Order: sequence, then C-alpha cells, then structure tokens
Amino acid sequence: MTRSFAVTRRAVIAGALGAALSAPMVNRGSYAFAVAPGRAYSRRAVDLVARSLVIDMLAPLKITLAEDYVAHRLTDAEAAEFRASGITGFHNAYGLGGPDAKQQALTFLAGWQGFAGRNSHVFTLVDGVADLDRAKADKKCAVIMGIQNAEHFEKIEDVALFRRLGLRCAQLTYNSQNLIGSGSTERIDGGISDYGAAIIAEMEKQRLLVDVSHCGDKTTLDAIKIAKGPIAITHSNARALVDHPRVKTDAAIKALAAKGGVMGITGVRMFVRTADPTNVGHMADHIDHVAKLVGIDHVGIGSDADLHGYDDMKPDEYALLKGAYKGSYAFRDKIDIDGFDHPLKVFDLTEELIRRGYSNDNITAVLGGNFRRLLAQVWG
Repeated sequence: MTRSFAVTRRAVIAGALGAALSAPMVNRGSYAFAVAPGRAYSRRAVDLVARSLVIDMLAPLKITLAEDYVAHRLTDAEAAEFRASGITGFHNAYGLGGPDAKQQALTFLAGWQGFAGRNSHVFTLVDGVADLDRAKADKKCAVIMGIQNAEHFEKIEDVALFRRLGLRCAQLTYNSQNLIGSGSTERIDGGISDYGAAIIAEMEKQRLLVDVSHCGDKTTLDAIKIAKGPIAITHSNARALVDHPRVKTDAAIKALAAKGGVMGITGVRMFVRTADPTNVGHMADHIDHVAKLVGIDHVGIGSDADLHGYDDMKPDEYALLKGAYKGSYAFRDKIDIDGFDHPLKVFDLTEELIRRGYSNDNITAVLGGNFRRLLAQVWG
C-alpha cells in the first residue's frame, strides 16, 4: 500500500535471525527477545524461522515521508531489530506515479540502494537468488529493489535500463489507470493495453518479476494470461473473505497458480477483515483460503509494512497517507492488524500456523520457500 503523495510528488517510503538462537529461554520451552520485551515464542517457532529463508515480498525498509531518511545510519537498536526480525528478504518498494514517474524511480533506486550500502553491516543488495541464500548464511538482510507501478517505463527500452540500475520487480499499475492497464480503484478496468503487453514481454525477457498486486480484476487476469511464465501477486488477500477492490478474486488466484505464480498475504487491516477485532489469526485465514483453493505451493507473505507498521507513523504523515487514497480504500482507525504490528511479527504468524496444524515443511514454504522458487525461475 505504501505510496507517494501529491504533496511532495514522491514519498521516500521506504534479518537474519542471529539473535534468536541466543535468546533466553523463559518458562517452559519459550524464548524471549531483547528487542521485544514481554513477547515469548515456542522453541518450534524459533527453530522454524531460524531454518527458513523468510522473504517478505512487500516490506519497505522504512515508511516515512522524510526525503533525507535515505542518508540515515541505523542506530544499534534499529540494526538489532532488523537482525532479530527473522526476515532475510525485504522487497523494498513504494508507489509512485505522475508525469515525473521516471525521475521518481531513479531517485528511489539511488537513495535506497545508497541506504543499503551506508548500512552494509545490516543489509546486502539482491541481484539474484544466490544473494538471498548468501544473506541468510551471513545473517544479513537482503534488499530486493522494487517499485509499485510501471509508469517509469516510458519506453520499452526503459525496462532494461532499470534492471541495470538494480530494479528486480515492478507492479504493472498502482491503483489508477496508466498506459499499461487499470488499477484496482479505477472506475473502469479496460485490461492490459497493447503497450502493456509489450512491457510484460520485455520484463520477462529482462528477467524482472511482474507484479499485479494493485491491478484491477480484468488487468490482473489479462496480465497472467499474456505472460509466458509465472508472475506474482506480492501483497494482497482473498476477496472471498473480504469485499475490497484491492484484493483478489478466486478466479485470479486460480489463474496465477496455474501459471506457477505465488501470492503474498498482507497484514493491512482493511484487506484482512471488514470489522474489528482484526488480528494475525484473520490474516492466517487468507493463507488457509489460498492453500485450500490452489495448494500450499502458491502462498507466501507480503506484509505491506515496515517492521513497526503504519500506526507508528508521525500523526501528520499518517493523516497524509490516509488522505491520498479514494474512499473505496475504507480506512479504519488502525491500518495494522493486532499481533502483526511489531518487529517480530513473523514469529507471531508462525505460531498461528503451528496452532492450525501446518507441517514444518509447509510453514517453511509459506515463510519464503515458495517465493524463493518463483524468484529463481524468473531471475534465472
């Protein structure tokens, strides 16, 4: 959901486990973390996160409107939160658009890749899947650079240009219409244009992951059909469980899976449930739904938040964010869901999947194994 804002024309929106294995044991077989006082997790959950390559396929490194944040050096406490989070792969992407979309994209890539380099004791950039595996072994956080739109592809040749500059994933649209297709909150969904079909073909040629998370229903189905290989819904949920324009129909989920794609489930409150309480258990309901509909191999995580979530934003920035979307987004008082709004949220989700009887192998697949397989196939 992270995006740019008309007020600035762009918003700079925005670990390996390491500490988990040395976390103190409390009570009987539960483990606590210094970065999250008062929280404790089972030995099984800690071990599962430790052995899994956890990939969050929409995880901005920081949700902020401060353009100079990319020059920030992490404090020791901030670095500790990333290392303890259990997440290795962070798909760092935000929404942009408008007549200066290309310049926004160039600024975004330069700024956040500079941020990763400035904090190289914590982060490493991702070129291919081997970098994710290496980051896991080295107890680092791997940054996958993405953009939640494709308006920066002003011509076909721009796809290759942006891949050379570090881009590895792009949504075809954000919520509105562009030259490629229609966004999820556009009044009329005209599907993928001829230019959009050419962009999809070039993205596959250049080994960029095609993402349709914010696309309208027809545009989503068109993109899946046009693509020769698998694509992704990096962060969305199931409309069978919540009636919201930004989530996906069963038809779209089935079509995605038939091509070998993977769908990441998000923890954004209004995409999870229409009424409160809304918690990590309701998020897991969407994982259950996709797994039952198309199989466990096609579901993963795309939290759509940084480690602390939206509700910890500065009040003025929080108000600007909510005001930048159409009424159909149906914001409530909170954006984050209960139990998935802190740096150790992956452990809470793992505990929920354990409670639901998921096997260790299936949990590992959901935490990141499925997205790793997809990325290996797309990136080569």
